[in-house]
Amino acid sequence: MAITYALLDPIMTIARPVSAFITAVAAGISENLLQTQKEKDWEKVVDRSCPIDNCCDGNECPPEEHARHHSFREKLWSGLKFAIDDLWGDLAGWFFAGLLLAGVISVMIPQELMVKYLGGGLHSMFIMLLVGIPMYICATASTPVAAALILKGVSPGAALVFLLVGPATNVTSLSVLFGLLGKRATAVYLVMLSLFAVLSGLAVDMIYTSLGISASAIAGQAGEVIPYRLQLTGALIVFILSVKPLYLFFRGLFSAQKKVVRKTSEEGIAAETPPVENVKKECRAPS
Repeated sequence: MAITYALLDPIMTIARPVSAFITAVAAGISENLLQTQKEKDWEKVVDRSCPIDNCCDGNECPPEEHARHHSFREKLWSGLKFAIDDLWGDLAGWFFAGLLLAGVISVMIPQELMVKYLGGGLHSMFIMLLVGIPMYICATASTPVAAALILKGVSPGAALVFLLVGPATNVTSLSVLFGLLGKRATAVYLVMLSLFAVLSGLAVDMIYTSLGISASAIAGQAGEVIPYRLQLTGALIVFILSVKPLYLFFRGLFSAQKKVVRKTSEEGIAAETPPVENVKKECRAPS
């Protein structure tokens, strides 16, 4: 929500979480109504382990006793450590990738093309569905991309569809849902998400039109109220906090590529090398 307010505008800051909430609730209710008896009998497993230092599993001690295991200072430090190390560590690489992609869109894609096909209407929402559903992008990284699209003339409703379906659906997450919940549940999830994303996009376009507001004109203007020195300080803090996560991100990326190359080379060598038995037979054959 914070980055949506900074890069987009107050209307999208409200519309994005409200649309996501309505979509999620509608998908959950639909799933519960369409559940079979076998699925309703699934055993629910609750993780009650201590999130601070795993001092106990939370099952053998009452919650009242467990709450006294750690002081407020320990809980606050644990929360800050999780936000900086774990949460931002997972998001930093994708966030800067989103900024890079937003820059490419701003420079490379003609504005006339965006206005023609994504300037509003039902067809714009369907195009964004086709683009966003298979794409692997997190919610944070999708925000600068949506800002770049709006500045290029894409309607705010179409951008909202991308913000909703991009992080929620991709080939990886759908395959996991397929394995955990089954075909029918995954289909219900995908249909409800697509339906309410399109409805939310159309509603947002109507709001902007009725208010006479141009989304491209006010996108990113929220940062103007913050003094320049404070902006520079915040950017410096984000950069410092991002050094380690970006290093780990690129190291993991290149390590994965090296593993693929090594595996491909080994498979090629194995294919070219004849079996040991054949080598022995060739050696024993008379010249």
